[in-house]
Amino acid sequence: MEIKRTLNDVLVKLFRNINNIEERAIQTEEYKGVTTNDMHVIEAIGLGSPKNMTAVAKSLGVTTGTLTIAVNSLVKKGFVNRERSEEDRRVVLVSLSSKGQRAYEHHKRFHEEMIDAVLSRLTEEEKIALEKALLNLNDFFIGKDK
Repeated sequence: MEIKRTLNDVLVKLFRNINNIEERAIQTEEYKGVTTNDMHVIEAIGLGSPKNMTAVAKSLGVTTGTLTIAVNSLVKKGFVNRERSEEDRRVVLVSLSSKGQRAYEHHKRFHEEMIDAVLSRLTEEEKIALEKALLNLNDFFIGKDK
């Protein structure tokens, strides 16, 4: 029973700590006022060609209405561009501005540094075990979402 309590405590603290560390990591002078949620929207929009709002909302697991509120804020802050599709004027496309692309890269570096720091302390066997455990955990949460 002790392992269950330990795992529960570690997971709860881990989620909280990652959120707190991520929040502090993105709060640079250039990204003042950008929330972790904003960064996750920027990450979902990604680099490359514009994406439609429905696809971005689905990737984030939110409604298009919820995404619209976040995108409105990011457009005002200068991170996201919004346009209508030429093929179907009902479709709204979003893409990252140059400021949004810099934010995307900033957030990506944070994640890369976090993963590198974790992996640097593990043996190859531990890396494989961690990967398997996290995939199982993710599968559990995906199942809870349905």
